[in-house]
Amino acid sequence: MSERLQPGDVAPEFELPDAGENQVSLASLRGKRVILYFYPAAMTPGCTKESVDFEGSLPALEAAGVTVVGVSPDKPAKLAKFREKEGLTFPLLSDPDAEVLQAYGAYGEKKLYGKVVVGVIRSTFIIDADGKIEKAYYNVKATGHVERLRRDLGL
Repeated sequence: MSERLQPGDVAPEFELPDAGENQVSLASLRGKRVILYFYPAAMTPGCTKESVDFEGSLPALEAAGVTVVGVSPDKPAKLAKFREKEGLTFPLLSDPDAEVLQAYGAYGEKKLYGKVVVGVIRSTFIIDADGKIEKAYYNVKATGHVERLRRDLGL
């Protein structure tokens, strides 16, 4: 498993395709505060709940100058279906090789229904306008997570 990131660390750079196969890089978001969240799979109950919660909080987050970006190992075509089905308007990025997931420590061993498996560790990062990790959350629960982030951000 990769090293876990800590507040103050430089956020690992990346460039990944979104649901429309457009390349999105962390560098292109510099100057903005970013919530970067990693989730296991589009169109599963927990990931849907978390993503819909982010969508519902988007007006408050954007008003506070925060951009939301989701990353999963899903291919762009599946992400496009997920966006359309759930009405998601923020970028969903595809990381099928899990390179970015690993760079953020969001991929590795985890417990799933009592068994140890290797996969995506649901994680969220608040990245400041200069590209540094402000907060790192690992092993988050899909339900209630967005509300906790809003509280932590004072929104």
